[in-house]
Amino acid sequence: MSSSLQKDKTVLPSAKPQTTPFFGASSFQDFHENRTHRGVMVGANFVIALESLWSNKLRSLLTGLGIFIGVAAVIAALTLTQGAGQFITSNIASLGTNVITIIPGATTSRGTFGGAGTTQSLTPEDAIAIEKIRHVSAVSPIITVNAQVVFGKQNWNTRVQGVNTAFQDIEGWQMAEGVWFSEADVSGGQPVAILGQTVAHNLFDATGTDPVGQTIRIRDQEFKVVGVLQAKGGGFNEDDIVFVPFNTALTRLKNTTFVDEILVQVDSSNNLNQVQQDIKTILEQRHQIPSGGLDDFTAISSTQLLQTAQQFTQILTFLLVGIAGISLTVGGIGIMNIMIVSVTERTREIGIRMSIGARRRDIRNQFLIEALVLSLFGGVIGMLIGFLLGLMITRATGLPFVITAVSLLLPFIICSIIGVAFGLYPAIRASRLDQIVALRTE
Repeated sequence: MSSSLQKDKTVLPSAKPQTTPFFGASSFQDFHENRTHRGVMVGANFVIALESLWSNKLRSLLTGLGIFIGVAAVIAALTLTQGAGQFITSNIASLGTNVITIIPGATTSRGTFGGAGTTQSLTPEDAIAIEKIRHVSAVSPIITVNAQVVFGKQNWNTRVQGVNTAFQDIEGWQMAEGVWFSEADVSGGQPVAILGQTVAHNLFDATGTDPVGQTIRIRDQEFKVVGVLQAKGGGFNEDDIVFVPFNTALTRLKNTTFVDEILVQVDSSNNLNQVQQDIKTILEQRHQIPSGGLDDFTAISSTQLLQTAQQFTQILTFLLVGIAGISLTVGGIGIMNIMIVSVTERTREIGIRMSIGARRRDIRNQFLIEALVLSLFGGVIGMLIGFLLGLMITRATGLPFVITAVSLLLPFIICSIIGVAFGLYPAIRASRLDQIVALRTE
């Protein structure tokens, strides 16, 4: 019996315990091999994606059309709004951080409000009263008219503003030649004028005449040119302007008892809020506005103007980018559509790859990379076209051409998201095909 038991007894070879530590040589080698394998597969999938797109060049180009039109629109919109924002910000900043602008309030008609400045409520006496407020360093009332300016056979339609001597310091204008008019010119209503660079060029370049000392005609009134301003540049042509003494504009050009605007300079930005409140109080008293009543004027500081301009720029950016985003969505749908068609056309290829060892994730990554490459291709072309359009628009409008990190990175981020989001479904669909069914497909 014992011999029988010994005969049936199976002798197992001794096995060494597997005690390889986590960071042992075997684990590191496996990790390295897996990582190398993944890298090789990504590279191979990238090459296959390029070959597939190149073999269908026209279809790939038409599919990418929706992407690069959308990206071009987004970049052009960003360039335009960023340029406009920088221009507005620089103009407001040029006034300094301690300037308050007062404009008339809005008109009302049957309960409907017009725009700010549509009523006449501010007077020259208001400017005199504001000048007496503590911490106010300079005040200039402003009268604005649009008029034709004539010299000899040359004429030019421009904006003419009646201001006082303090206006030059408040807005930081510098003289290219000649002088700013004097207090005596303002009080006496003398017919003298200071020309912006645009007006000077259009009136005097044709004859090569020095503007200073010449006589020009504004409407039917003759004015002597006493100075020419240095160019400020920027969009909307700030240099297209003529300045005349305030009293001269009041009597000769507009014949009114009201002013269009009052600029107030405060001695320090720390006193800005206090002066703004004092202006509100004194104008409400002068205009006999009851407590809690609706003011017939608006006083806004340069800081508030800057904040308002920035908010407007942001809203405009979101609006334009949102509209352009519709084109990107359409482009993404186009990518999804063409990838589904590609999966259907290459079903047999997918089956063959699976039969020789390709895993489902390899098939998925192949089509996902293909969608991503197609999207990024459209994004790069769209970015270049967008910058070109932005450059053309900003040059045409005189705005600064601004390129930021956001403008450079946004196309790649957007296109990557679109490529993955709209290419994921076709890629998963391809990876879930049955190998046998795929091989039978003609």
